[in-house]
Amino acid sequence: MSDIPNSPPDYVPPRVWTWQQPNGGQFASINRPVAGPTHDKPLPVGRHPLQLYSLATPNGVKVTVMLEELLALGHAGAEYDAWPVRIQNGDQFGSGFVEVNPNSKIPALMDHSGPLPQRVFESGAILLYLAQKFDALLPADPAARTEALSWLFWQMGSAPYLGGGFGHFYTYAPAKMQYPIDRFTMEVKRQLDVLNRRLADHPFLAGSDYSIADIAVWPWYGNLVLGQQYNAGEFLQVHEYTHVVRWARAIAARPAVKRGRMVNRTWGEPSEQLHERHDASDFDTQTQDKLG
Repeated sequence: MSDIPNSPPDYVPPRVWTWQQPNGGQFASINRPVAGPTHDKPLPVGRHPLQLYSLATPNGVKVTVMLEELLALGHAGAEYDAWPVRIQNGDQFGSGFVEVNPNSKIPALMDHSGPLPQRVFESGAILLYLAQKFDALLPADPAARTEALSWLFWQMGSAPYLGGGFGHFYTYAPAKMQYPIDRFTMEVKRQLDVLNRRLADHPFLAGSDYSIADIAVWPWYGNLVLGQQYNAGEFLQVHEYTHVVRWARAIAARPAVKRGRMVNRTWGEPSEQLHERHDASDFDTQTQDKLG
């Protein structure tokens, strides 16, 4: 990677950092160092108790796949309305969304099935909430359950190195810099090796059963080894992680995963987009209706 330039050698961090707008990069228009809403915008509410506000990024796909898997298992109470939150437009800073998630990140869920509405934010928390609510996709055996939760939280701690680290500097940063790309490439390959070693002896991360651990990890690392994340398959030599590739392909073939990937997707092939989802029949409508 010697052809990638280093950072300017004369840069010295200031004694006190100040926000300089724009700060460069693809997401400069929505990055800011303060929290809270920037504008008034109530959230829409559909007819189902579960209301999801999200986008089909890896973190968003976790929840739509989870809901579609629950419906495939026969849990009618998992029917949901999914509303797109266009983060490039700053929708996550609307007053209604901030009330559901004070951290202004997708996905966010409102559950209206109880006596009082319950908000749930952070994708891992949503997966665990739904698994416990429907008693599904989380092993009952204490040892397997603990293993599943360990891998769930492994993803929470590891994916920022893949997304905010490798993905940002390799794909989105306004200039290529050798140090961060080397640093995060090394870490992502180490993480893939961790997964590969686990999956060499187990069909799924928790063991023999598909669980929320797989649902959490697949949108990040599964898509990465399948060439659908950051266009970095050759750069990372993902084919070396044969057990991760096997696992990723098996999950990608699941009908509920195929549906979940479409929900709140607003880019790519039109046939793979479903901007809003309010009923299972939405997947069967014409493409133009999906985009509507």
